[in-house]
This record gives sequence, C-alpha cells and structure tokens, in this order.
Amino acid sequence: MSKYKDLENFPTWNPEEKDQYTVSVVKGLIMDTVRKANSGHTGGPMSSADFSTILFKEYLQFDPKDPDWFNRDRFILSAGHESALQYAMLYLIGWLSLDDLKSFRQLHSNTPGHPEVEIPGVECTTGPLGQGFGMSAGMAFAETFLRHVLEEKSEDAKGLVDHFTYVLASDGDMQEPITLGTASLAGHLGLSRLIVFYDSNEAQISGQTNRCDSTNYATVFNGFGWHVQEIDGYNHEAIRTAIEKAQVMDKPSIIIGRTIMAMGSAGMEGDHNTHGSPLPQDEINATKENLGLPPDSFYLPDEVKTHFQSRFESLYKTVSDWNTQLSECRKNSDIDSLWSISIEDNLPELNYPTFEEGSNIATRKAFGTTLDYYATFLPHLVGGSADLEPSNYTGNFANTYSDFQKNNKSGRNIAFGVREFPMAAMMNGISLHGGVIPFGGTFLVFADYERPALRLAAIQHARVIHEFTHDSFWVGEDGPTHQPIEHAMALRAIPNFNVFRPADAKETAVCFKFALENRETPSALLLTRQGLPISDMDYSEIEEGVRKGAYIVDDWDGNPEIIFVATGSEVALAMETAVRMDDKKCRVISMPCMELYEKQSTEYRNGLIPNRGSLTITLEAGITQGWTKYAGPNGLSIGIDHFGASAPGKDLAQEFGFTAIQVEQKIREHLKKLL
Repeated sequence: MSKYKDLENFPTWNPEEKDQYTVSVVKGLIMDTVRKANSGHTGGPMSSADFSTILFKEYLQFDPKDPDWFNRDRFILSAGHESALQYAMLYLIGWLSLDDLKSFRQLHSNTPGHPEVEIPGVECTTGPLGQGFGMSAGMAFAETFLRHVLEEKSEDAKGLVDHFTYVLASDGDMQEPITLGTASLAGHLGLSRLIVFYDSNEAQISGQTNRCDSTNYATVFNGFGWHVQEIDGYNHEAIRTAIEKAQVMDKPSIIIGRTIMAMGSAGMEGDHNTHGSPLPQDEINATKENLGLPPDSFYLPDEVKTHFQSRFESLYKTVSDWNTQLSECRKNSDIDSLWSISIEDNLPELNYPTFEEGSNIATRKAFGTTLDYYATFLPHLVGGSADLEPSNYTGNFANTYSDFQKNNKSGRNIAFGVREFPMAAMMNGISLHGGVIPFGGTFLVFADYERPALRLAAIQHARVIHEFTHDSFWVGEDGPTHQPIEHAMALRAIPNFNVFRPADAKETAVCFKFALENRETPSALLLTRQGLPISDMDYSEIEEGVRKGAYIVDDWDGNPEIIFVATGSEVALAMETAVRMDDKKCRVISMPCMELYEKQSTEYRNGLIPNRGSLTITLEAGITQGWTKYAGPNGLSIGIDHFGASAPGKDLAQEFGFTAIQVEQKIREHLKKLL
C-alpha cells in the first residue's frame, strides 16, 4: 500500500495507487472533521468515499471558479447525515477552507450538521431522508424540460442546458416511502439525466438493516423502469463503468454499490455504532496507519490536491466554450427572450385576468383562470395536480400545454398522480435548479402529506406555489376526513411561508401574482370549493391591500364599533353580518395573508385594528387558535374547534353557526356579556 512516506515518488505511482491514496486522504479528513466536532457521522461517509471521490474527480461537470455556473451537474447528498464527505469534496475543490472543516457543526460555520443550500457547492438542504431523492427528480425534470424547450427553438442551443443530477442515497433513504413514490414517477417520465448511487452498506443507527428490511431494491427499481446496476462499491473501474453506462441510458439509473459501514477503519468496519458518532481517537490513529496516512489531523498533501484537481483546466475550457455558445445563441431573439425570462428570472410585468363583478365564482376556479392567463406570459411556469385536475381547475392548463412524458419532454403539465409528498419535494428541486417556476395542486387536507417538503421549501427559500383547494368544512359531503379544520393555522406556523386565503376571484389573482414574484418565500393559496361574490374594488386597491397582508374592504362612517377580521369565504360572511348589524358602525377587514400583515409597521396595524375603542371579531372556518392576538382579550374569535361532518356545505354552515344570522347572534350575546 502507498504511504505518506513515499509521497516524494507520487508522480511515479500508477493511476490506481494515486486514486486509492486520494480516497484514504478523504477518509482521514472525514474522521478528523467529525472527531474535532465530537459530533456527526463517520461510518456512512467512509462507506461512500470511493464513489464520491471518483465522481467528483473524474465525471462531475462544474466551474471550479463559480459554484453557481448554470450548466453544472447537480450533486445531491440525499443521505444528508454524510455531510462530512461532501464537505471534504468541497474542500478539495477549493470552495471550502480548512477552517471550515475545523468548524464543522459549530455556530455560523459553513459546515453545518447537514448540508444547507446556502453553502457553495450544496444544491439543496438535506437531512430528512428521502427528500434529497425527491428534490433530485425535480432537478432532473427541470434540466430535461429546459433542454428540450431551448433545442426546439434552435438547433444551435443544443448543449446550453445539458447536465446530470447525481444522487448519493443510503439504506435509510430507500426505506422512506417518498423515495419509492418519486422513483416510480421518475421512471414513468423517463428522467434519464438522473443517476443515483445507492450506498448499500446494510447498517443503520439501530443495527443491521435486516432487522427491518429485506426488499430487493434492484427488482423494485427495475419494475419502476430504471436502469439498474449492482457493483462492488470499492472497485474503481466498476464505478467508472457504471457511471458511463448510466450516462447513455434513456431512463433514470440506479447504481447499487455493495459497501461496508466505516470501510477502511482498523477495527470497526461494519459496526453500526460508527453511523452517528466520531471514531475513538485510538481507532482513528490505527486507521490512519493502516491507510498509509500520517497521524497529523486534517492531512491533505499538495500532491493529492493536485491529483484531485487534474481535470480543472479541462473544466475551465468547457465553461469558456459554453459561455461563447451562449453569447452566440442569444443573438437569436427567441432564445434570448426565453433565457432572460427563465434562467435570469426577469419576469415581465404581470397584470390580471378579468372577472365579472357581482357574479359568484369559487376561488379554485379563479386560480385556474389566473393560471391560464399567466401561463401565456411565463413559458417556464410548469406544474400539475396530484390527480385532482377537475377539482383543482388545472385541467385546462394540462390540455393546453400537454403532459410532460417520455415522448413529450417539453410538456408543461406534470401528471403527478396520487403522490402529494413526492410532488412537493420535486417542486422544491425544480425551483432550486433554477429556470422553472413550479406549482402543484391538491386538497388542503392533504397538506399533511406534504408538510416535510413544505418545511424544507421554507428553509431553502424556494419559490414554489401550492394550490390547496377545498379549504374548509364547505367541502361538505366528503366528511371530516376531507374537511381541513386545523390546516390553515398549521401552515401559518411554518416560518418563511406565506399562506394566502383569498376572499374572492380578484384577491386570488393578486395572491397568485405575489407568489410568482416572491423569490425568497414559498406560497400556499387556500381556495374554496363553493362560489364567492366578486368584489367591485379595483385591482389596484386589492393589490395594495394584499401587499400589506390585510386591508379594509368596507367601512362605515366614523370610528368603528365592531371590526370584523376575516379570511377567504368568511369575508363575504362578515360583510353580510355587518349589513345586518346596521345599528353598529362596522369595519370589515380582509386578511388574505397573516404573514405579510405581521411585517407591516405598528402604525399601520394599529390604524387597521385599534388596540381599544372597538370590538374585534375574527372569522375563519377553521380553528380559533392563533386568532386571539387579533381579537384581543375582550374580542371574539368565531371558528370551528372540532372536526366536521358529512352533509351538504350549506347544511354544515347552519350546523356550525356560519350563517349571518348566527354570527350576528353570537356577537350580540358576546356584547351582552361584556356589558
């Protein structure tokens, strides 16, 4: 075995000796990084080090000077607990420093416990297993869609968007159902630029995987329509051959690497205890000796670094040639326009569709109309529904722009099927890839299935647009299982997540526009099944109001005695109730977005909802939790703090007290108690 004492002869070593020693150095960096922090994962990174080193050193396309070069290959560490391995790779490239490795898992470091998208070279935030796999499929979709759209405009655009998405996944990833749901869809869609390395070391936190899993994943993925290879995860030639075969397939590929937890350690190979902890220092010392490494911490000799970076000059040329091609292609006005709108994200000025004032229309239908309208101006707006096109009103979009399929890779509609969690994770990946704005539709009650991905969208500042219809007990006959009661407030609990519950068609269009233009925050639109009256307010007034999160839609002369704060369908109910209470000076406020309202000045908020001098009534067809802050100690929060029932929506409104007569009665009874 080659050793550090022989480094002066490094140039004479054969290529395999150089590669093996490079892997040994990487393993040394992993052990030292985790040991220095006294926290983290060692076994998995050592298990996967050979594949990752070969991939980064020989195959991954990137710009060493610019981690954000658009046509780079994406590397997704779905097994986010193996972060020490990814950080070692980024250190070898030069995007992270030695100090970064030494501050692993420390406050404000560039090397947090799990990869975070803000770090140079990290494509998405991972850690919750399976979600990296889901996001990678979204990235592969975005690449394929953009590549085909561009090449349809000009043959000269071939190669402008042309890259792979590589994934490192673990046994734990495979056990998460999101992985199999995503894999099924990826195989169906023929996402051939998606290449997964499955580090099958058969060990996890609690012991060997055979305690809980006997799945033949080769058979499963073959059934999903993937190209499947099984290799020795430490045979470098086998790794190279597998990657090269995967690159030319017309389907997604999985490379199942038979590996060993903590491979290379002196006395703990295969030990599941290495999964989530540093190796003991004496074990590290013995392992370094076995690997031919010196006892020094964070050892990276110049010879190894130079060997790892031997392809950089070729990468620089690739980037330079690409830049030249891009400049030439953008002389074509069609290419230039698409590149500007999508890749550079220069959105055109967006107006609003026309709705007939005074008529009734469900906000879900208004969403569909608005989607069709904006889609004509935004060629990179793509998405679909979790098998609810008729209910989500995305069917016309699907018919107009066609389904993305193996034989139609410029289709803008994604038929996600009944896969809410994979849909949400893929949307995150699409957004993070860049160049495409994704939307996805389902019932609000099924936001529960998506929540882990919604949370990651917020953490990553991903611009994704979730259409959640059937937003209250008004769903009716489907009963309590399909009637979201707690969901609106549960979504509002997610930081950096805008929840819009528009009052009518016009508010829906404005909220949709805000979601499109907000590049830092994911958005959810909670929409009605039932028709709502369309406001006669001008769009300009509504836009200004939505921008502030809450605004006055009706106001009686003088200082208000009663202030209604309502959302969605209950704004109309508040208006109707206020008319009935003509003996009181009433103000009706629509609060389509609580998150935006909370960002307003104290002056604006106190002017809208005064702290004293009036009675505040909050009104929403959901739980009352969270509304007390607006109602105040003497106010009244009207909602529903129990599950629904199966009956027509109008009957349920009567049953649950959501008619104008009943709301008025509750308010007057409350006033009597106060007096």
